[in-house]
Amino acid sequence: MKSGLSASGVRYAVRQSGRAVAYCALTIGCGTRDESGFPAGIAHFVEHTLFRGTARKSAAVIGGYLDRLGGELNAYTTKEEIVLHATVLKEDLGKATRLLFELALEATFPDKEIETERGVVLDEIISYKDNPAEDVYDRFENLLFQGTPLETPILGTAASVKKITPEMLRRFVAERFTPDRMVFTVVADIPEEKLEKQVLSLLAGMQTFSSAKKKADATEKAGTPSISNQEPFHKVVDKRHHEVNAVLGGRAPSLYEMPDRLVCAMLANILGGPASNSLLNKELREKRGWVYGIESSYTQYADTGILAITFGCDRPNLDGCQEAIGKILKRLQEVPFTDRQLRSYRKQLLGQLAIGSESGEAQCLSMGKSMLAWGSIMSPQETRKQLEAITPDDLQALAKRLFSPDNLSSLIYL
Repeated sequence: MKSGLSASGVRYAVRQSGRAVAYCALTIGCGTRDESGFPAGIAHFVEHTLFRGTARKSAAVIGGYLDRLGGELNAYTTKEEIVLHATVLKEDLGKATRLLFELALEATFPDKEIETERGVVLDEIISYKDNPAEDVYDRFENLLFQGTPLETPILGTAASVKKITPEMLRRFVAERFTPDRMVFTVVADIPEEKLEKQVLSLLAGMQTFSSAKKKADATEKAGTPSISNQEPFHKVVDKRHHEVNAVLGGRAPSLYEMPDRLVCAMLANILGGPASNSLLNKELREKRGWVYGIESSYTQYADTGILAITFGCDRPNLDGCQEAIGKILKRLQEVPFTDRQLRSYRKQLLGQLAIGSESGEAQCLSMGKSMLAWGSIMSPQETRKQLEAITPDDLQALAKRLFSPDNLSSLIYL
């Protein structure tokens, strides 16, 4: 893997793979938490409307540009990033790269196209609200981070999206889409030295852009103090649904809290990861048959994190589910794992990470997030070394911190 800083100020990372296709991504360090001074949801709306026309291409041309090559073009928005990414044959990597940067730097946001896309986003908000499993988590995060930039839902609200104008979209991009916030990553079956030269040649064309853009005052995220905790909450909302949807969780280590963030990742995987032998799945699904699915997720932000347990069940099973979850969390705080158990859980997590890295797209996107956060990418060997340093005491200490009554909140949709 090779990485560095291009002449245009855009960071990059490239990695050779044995795949027939190439993956590239432009990760931009601005998301929902960077919307101060704009209507909520503008970051997500920008992501949608970048595809609605540039100085050189219409929306129709953009829509079919990579399709005709057998490739794919996509994008997504998080609380802290907007990501544009493409999958193409390796000989078309240059076309995909130029298109991603054209979308990011030359979008024109035509009035007519904006109104069309506004209808799409409003429909997305409505459909999201009709999915209680997703809506309950969104609302839980809103309550957990109330009063901070992280409380805003990524989609915004119908009212806020209706306020967004083309001028606002142009200003948001002009102020936020600056070289110091950008990372370009590639995974392709091309020797890394040749791939690096190709990428640097393509990025050289961004020099004019970097000098012409007004540099935003990007907040230095690494090392910033964590968002202060609020009092825990326990809310029940009567939605009159057949199924109960619930979230239980609280604040967790941030992206920059090492080694706690890796300890938390392992703890979340043990508790409710994708494997059928996770503690929650074994007890509530396999043994009791109370839930179809239950999981524990760990999301890391620059200055805080969230560890959450989410599940759905029939109303008569809610009390039993809550009691069983409480017992498991108490056991994690009171009874340390044996060395043998820890070795087994560590191997499981390492296996999951290795299998996940086999996806070229996932690898490319992960590289972008890592470069944006740290300016480097942790090797598999470094990850293994840090995971092997985790002890039963580390897991127990973090469990006591995360699952204490002072940190746990809950939201239930009945």
